[in-house]
Amino acid sequence: MATGRSHRPATRSRGIPEATVARLPLYLRALTALSERSVPTVSSEELAAAAGVNSAKLRKDFSYLGSYGTRGVGYDVEYLVYQISRELGLTQDWPVVIVGIGNLGAALANYGGFASRGFRVAALLDADTGLAGKLVAGLPVRHIDELEAIVDDNQVSIGVIATPAGAAQEVTDRLVAAGVTSILNFAPTVLSVPDGVDVRKVDLSIELQILAFHEQRKAGEGRQDPDGDVPAVMPA
Repeated sequence: MATGRSHRPATRSRGIPEATVARLPLYLRALTALSERSVPTVSSEELAAAAGVNSAKLRKDFSYLGSYGTRGVGYDVEYLVYQISRELGLTQDWPVVIVGIGNLGAALANYGGFASRGFRVAALLDADTGLAGKLVAGLPVRHIDELEAIVDDNQVSIGVIATPAGAAQEVTDRLVAAGVTSILNFAPTVLSVPDGVDVRKVDLSIELQILAFHEQRKAGEGRQDPDGDVPAVMPA
């Protein structure tokens, strides 16, 4: 669902293409599910199917990690979980701040997957003074005026923006000035950031519009003349 742009070169310092990096979380999710079922090894075909990619692409991606598997045996699940987690930087906890504690921000704060994937919500911030001190997911909401101090005290490098569109750029500027270098943006707007700052954008409305496009195409195909490719004439 996430789409975004990076302000780093298309190929990372260790020579791993960004397209491969984008697929690593898919592999990790599939591998984690296998690990939870105590599955010791997995073939490239099985893992590729679980991750939703083709096996040739998976093998190419894993070659960048130096992991080739064993012919006739497959990949060691636990080792790959560790290897990919290390490559993604998930062997340490990353403190995160969430800015904008409306319905979406509160839902993100309550999401249980952060902690299990190496992310610790260090603080919840909002510009509404009426929310200050309110507990959300066990954390008190703090006023946006505390942003800089919180980022500094907690060594935060990742910020999540769930504000209205009109406030997102100002919040981004403050996060960047405070030292945040990675931003996950849920606000329906394009953010301007300097080089060295990564932005990933999650736009639910765009994803729904893309699905609507595909639904329209499927409906159109269903209305085609069975004897040809020309759509049947619809009644006025």
